[in-house]
Amino acid sequence: MAEAIKVLLVDDHQVVRRGLRTFLEIQGDIEVVGEAADGAEGVARAEELKPDVVLMDVKMPGMDGVEALRKLRELANPARVLIVTSFTEQRTVVPALRAGAAGYVYKDVDPDALAGAIRSVHAGHILLQPEVAGALLSQEEANNGQGRGGSLTEREREVLGLIADGRSNREIARALVLSEKTVKTHVSNILMKLDLADRTQAALWAVRHGAAG
Repeated sequence: MAEAIKVLLVDDHQVVRRGLRTFLEIQGDIEVVGEAADGAEGVARAEELKPDVVLMDVKMPGMDGVEALRKLRELANPARVLIVTSFTEQRTVVPALRAGAAGYVYKDVDPDALAGAIRSVHAGHILLQPEVAGALLSQEEANNGQGRGGSLTEREREVLGLIADGRSNREIARALVLSEKTVKTHVSNILMKLDLADRTQAALWAVRHGAAG
């Protein structure tokens, strides 16, 4: 059997954490390894517990979700962060995605859809809704010039196109008959050459500049 996906819950409302834990604990492939009540505690617990996925609220007292995401990036923590929020405004969600979140769901999400979202981001996918993707694209247009794409090799362009399709490193490796380690190297080179922070920005850059499949 595959190892269970280790999940950390970060939300300042105990009732929300309890509800999430109750549902997730009945999933055979998901294990809740810990909880935290704010961003600072969430960062500390993520460093301690090494979860695969962090379910993170945005609005919390003290260190909020966006600041916690930035801190996790500074620490090079590999956990994938899925924002769970009751806020639908782009001005709330977009900063979290730009800070490194792999996607977001709303707190009234169907439980089965939440489990699917956790599995999806764990597999390396990016969860974006069209209106938020559009907002991010407009910001990327202002921040990143198309000319940078000229420095990519043909193989890196292939990898970038598959990132834009939402493929995980494992899926890219299978599609291009490469090792996952080689794919990870290509992804790192793409981010460096395009001066991007993460796969989300890479996928958006590819869509904006016609590199998507």
